[in-house]
Amino acid sequence: MTVYTIASIEVTDPDAYAEYARLSGAAVARFGGKFLVRGGTYEVMEGHARSRNVIIEWPDMATAKAFYNSPDYQRALAHGLPAARRDYIFVEGV
Repeated sequence: MTVYTIASIEVTDPDAYAEYARLSGAAVARFGGKFLVRGGTYEVMEGHARSRNVIIEWPDMATAKAFYNSPDYQRALAHGLPAARRDYIFVEGV
């Protein structure tokens, strides 16, 4: 079943986050992920939002988790986590 990463991000250190984005993009590609949303204009209709939104499509939950736990993505996170406040979830599609 297709799985999606849904990430809502508030970048606090743009320079460090740029390195995270570079490294994480390469890791996503290695695991066959497909960016459906990566930044872009948004409009809040209800609730609260952060300034950056990302949606990535994965073939299944096992692949999504393998990506997240991979050494490549963990290396990217070393730059990304200190540079942003974020929510990052995996959710199964329908």
